[in-house]
Amino acid sequence: MKVLFIGDICGNTGRNALRTTLPILKSKYNPHIIIANGENAASGRGITQGIAREFFELGVHGLTMGNHTWDNKEIFDFIDDESRMIRPANFPPGTPGRGDTVIKAGGKELAIVNLQGRTFLPAIDCPFRAADEIVDRLRAKHKHILVDFHAEATSEKIAMGYHLEGRASIVVGTHTHVQSNDDVILPQGTAYITDVGMVGSREGILGMEKDAVLRKFQYQLPVRFQVDAGKWHFHAVIVDLDDTTGRAKSITKIRLLEDEWIMN
Repeated sequence: MKVLFIGDICGNTGRNALRTTLPILKSKYNPHIIIANGENAASGRGITQGIAREFFELGVHGLTMGNHTWDNKEIFDFIDDESRMIRPANFPPGTPGRGDTVIKAGGKELAIVNLQGRTFLPAIDCPFRAADEIVDRLRAKHKHILVDFHAEATSEKIAMGYHLEGRASIVVGTHTHVQSNDDVILPQGTAYITDVGMVGSREGILGMEKDAVLRKFQYQLPVRFQVDAGKWHFHAVIVDLDDTTGRAKSITKIRLLEDEWIMN
């Protein structure tokens, strides 16, 4: 089974990049299942039902979220009913939505889990304990499991990779928007990367207009961040999984630049 995981899609610039690149990637890699992180899809913060619907119509099969899950209040109107979208599972009990689901497409089946880190992010339940409970439950029925760990600290992400080694087929990091160069198959068959990267403007700062971000760093005053409309870059990984064992056979980084197509 081939799984395409697309990094944080940031605002309209990122959505335009997805519209442009996804048909090409589908033709080149023939993925059975496509998952994307959508927590920044609506103006850089949160997601709307219309945007989620567009992603599904483009061919995305499942969406993960993160610390910006609740920034667009429209999400409360549909998150409980949308089984293809998950939010971090270690939000407290009673939080709307779900932290894991099973995606069926292309004759294949993939369980997906969303977790959020705690280092340099708001207080939340322990992601490692949540991972143990959810992944062990899913393993009773599913060989192929993908975990999106939405976290800030590289050390916390790497720790999660080792924590789930041999239990999850894929552990990918999101949130920091910069693709890391540590894609690897861990010894027990788990495909891992610290951060997949983002889909959005490469001319801003993490997808946002750079002038506002610079003012924030220089003067420590409140500023309004807006999605940058510059040329985009697109980051993802394609992972090939063994149908019988669920172990990863390969992981390949994808990096595409508007007007300059680069495949790593």
